[in-house]
Amino acid sequence: MAEQTTTTTARQGSQTSGAGSEGGGPLITDRGRTTIADGVVAKIAGIAAREVSGVYNMGSGSARAVGAIRDRIGEAVGGAAATSSPTQGVKVEVGERQAAIDLDLVVEYGVPIADVAESVRSNVATKVGRMTGLEVAEVNIYIDDVWLGDSDDEEITAEPRVQ
Repeated sequence: MAEQTTTTTARQGSQTSGAGSEGGGPLITDRGRTTIADGVVAKIAGIAAREVSGVYNMGSGSARAVGAIRDRIGEAVGGAAATSSPTQGVKVEVGERQAAIDLDLVVEYGVPIADVAESVRSNVATKVGRMTGLEVAEVNIYIDDVWLGDSDDEEITAEPRVQ
């Protein structure tokens, strides 16, 4: 990922004042540095991706299966079903000024995948940028599955066509 320096406009008042001479924006100032953990960026990105209409779930098939088991165990012991982790299906790389984000998505059947991907990309870049001050260098999206509306779509077991 190539490092790019951009000028950040003053969105948050005094937080952006005193920016260092190296053009680091609100995270690197004459008075110190602010470091944002990968997990923070991953959580923001996961929540922002789930806000987009047409996104059914996130994560690879195995991650979703583990989440489904965790939900069923929670229900069996009398608790409410756990919601999937906000970072499920999210991988990030965070530098001093930039972040790169990879997302695994399951989309609803019938929605235009390219439109959903662009909406997710835009929402994630906007939310991560506003909340962290990082420039989002890229948001890569992998469509892992299509949700058909079945209640048991995680474990579709069809008879084999040949034996």
